[in-house]
Amino acid sequence: MGKFPVINLEKLNGERAATMDLIKDACENWGFFEVLNHGIPYEFMDRVESLTKEHYKKCMEQRFKELVASKALEGLQAEVTDMDWESTFYLRHLPESNMAEIPDLTDEYRKVMKEFALKLEKLAEELLDLFCENLGLEKGYLKKAFYGAKGPTFGTKVSNYPPCPTPDKIKGLRAHTDAGGIILLFQDPQVGGLQLLKDGEWVDVPPLRHSIVINLGDQLEVITNGKYKSVEHRVIAQTDGARMSIASFYNPGSDAVIYPAPALVEKEEEEEEEKKGLYPKFVFEDYMKLYGVLKFQAKEPRFEAMKAREATA
Repeated sequence: MGKFPVINLEKLNGERAATMDLIKDACENWGFFEVLNHGIPYEFMDRVESLTKEHYKKCMEQRFKELVASKALEGLQAEVTDMDWESTFYLRHLPESNMAEIPDLTDEYRKVMKEFALKLEKLAEELLDLFCENLGLEKGYLKKAFYGAKGPTFGTKVSNYPPCPTPDKIKGLRAHTDAGGIILLFQDPQVGGLQLLKDGEWVDVPPLRHSIVINLGDQLEVITNGKYKSVEHRVIAQTDGARMSIASFYNPGSDAVIYPAPALVEKEEEEEEEKKGLYPKFVFEDYMKLYGVLKFQAKEPRFEAMKAREATA
């Protein structure tokens, strides 16, 4: 199966071809990889981590305990399949920020998260251009494909996975693929739990201090005509230690029209006849409405449903 890919982006200067090959292999065969030396200062990441954990302790922990009590999740006997063992809040950055509307955030935390979002947005766009280079697409193609009338959509899900007394009965987060474009995750450097499905087996995504975990969403699978795949992943609840997770989603604009890149379709069709017309063309917002209902199910029926809609349009 090989080792989970960890890529040092600093090596793009000096060992570019080898580093680009590692990125290509990770995108084609894993759908996930971790990056180090990604341009976000490590001291800054430490600040994000300590403020996020502080905010959870002060504002979210008690609420989560009350939720657990109200839903009788304490001593589970049977498996729970319609809930996740997580405490979350969402920040929207683009096209418009909702940061000012989120209650309980200190001014310092708001300021730091705003700065973090700008750094992650830059990293996402740099990675998309590296993908373009590997795919033989013109520079900027993927960024442009994500652009709606107001540019891309970009937001952050801040999660904590508290210690769970019955991890065999409830998941931290149920298995799913991500609907969007490229996801950048700053995860807890010590407490693990994130797993991806590869070759029919669940593989741990190792916690690694100061890394950013990258994974590919359904939209990149469509645009690359299946060359890159979105991969099913989940979070296993842990009995010890709370796990922090800050996942930022760089997605298409709601009105962006998503379809396979023509250059990749032609290339694929020359090589494999059965790949013809595999992926649909749709408006991102329509896909998200469907995903809202079918998130924890396989992605293929979602693609089929969008294809059926396209055929009747």
